Amino acid sequence: MDQNNTPKKNPLSMQLDLSKFSDASFAPATEEEKRQQDVMSESTTFFKDGMRKLFKNPLATCSLVLLAIILVTIIVAPMIVPYRYEEILSVNGKRDKGAKNLAPFTYSEMEQQYIENGGKRFPHIFGTDEQCRDYFIRVIYGTRISLFIGFFASIIVLIIGMLYGSVSGYFGGRVDLIMMRIVDIIYSLPDMLMIILLSVVLNELLHFESGTIFARLGTNMISLFIVFGLLYWVGMARLIRGQILSIKENEYILAARSIGATPGRIIRRHILPNCLSVIIISTALQIPSAIFTESFLSFVGIGVKAPMPSLGSLANSAREGLQSYPYKLIFPAIIICLIVLSLNLLGDGLRDAFDPKLKR
Repeated sequence: MDQNNTPKKNPLSMQLDLSKFSDASFAPATEEEKRQQDVMSESTTFFKDGMRKLFKNPLATCSLVLLAIILVTIIVAPMIVPYRYEEILSVNGKRDKGAKNLAPFTYSEMEQQYIENGGKRFPHIFGTDEQCRDYFIRVIYGTRISLFIGFFASIIVLIIGMLYGSVSGYFGGRVDLIMMRIVDIIYSLPDMLMIILLSVVLNELLHFESGTIFARLGTNMISLFIVFGLLYWVGMARLIRGQILSIKENEYILAARSIGATPGRIIRRHILPNCLSVIIISTALQIPSAIFTESFLSFVGIGVKAPMPSLGSLANSAREGLQSYPYKLIFPAIIICLIVLSLNLLGDGLRDAFDPKLKR
């Protein structure tokens, strides 16, 4: 041993001879060197990582903000505005016949006299319609109906398409062949013709009690929901089927089968979570499609039953006075454009954020 009590190195040993190295060679690592070695990223999940990428997309973020403003407005506005969507304006219990087709932020003669006598009257932000009803509150309720139809229809499409596509893709073979031929047959059916036929048939067969939500929606909207449930899910089913056909060949699916997992559990716990990006994207893009379909049907007169408004029915009723009162068409048209554009941009942002095949 030397003076430092360090044993001498055996010539045949792989031990380092510390006497040949300076003290600086074995100095503790600095903080900068430690940071360089820290290569592990923060623990995260698929959803958190996707949302972080989504908020980095300026168009998707602006779309979310705009949709949030629209949602808050349609929720809060009926609490502030004292008019109802079916209410014909009156002053002191007398019908105000002069409040027909008023311009935005204007009052009728009866309302002006009422205000001069010390009364208070909430302004007509978007004016009034041909039946002396406040147009702003009708646009608010029309936006509610259109968004409700869009979200409800997308949920119907999601549930049916996900179940059908999962079964078809997982079992494959003859089951997949038969189920896909059924999808091809459904693709060949004209959706608009089916909606018109169902509206005529259901109008004769179904009779709802007045005051219920079904009576307010009418048979036209119920037939629209039925058509969404019968026809519009096929695109979602094909997308999920294609994803499952590629996913079910992976090793972890074989491992799940080998330990006796049931097909339902494999689909629910192993396959569908890996299809989450396709499901989110397709659902987000289905909402504006459903809203546009409802607006188009209401525009041609087979949509929401009067007096309940929708954006399409409001645009349809505004055609008669288009030259004299163009703003009555502009307001619902702008709302439709903003909602559809925001949802489409949000769908594109969700695709960029959650699709693992796309690299930012």
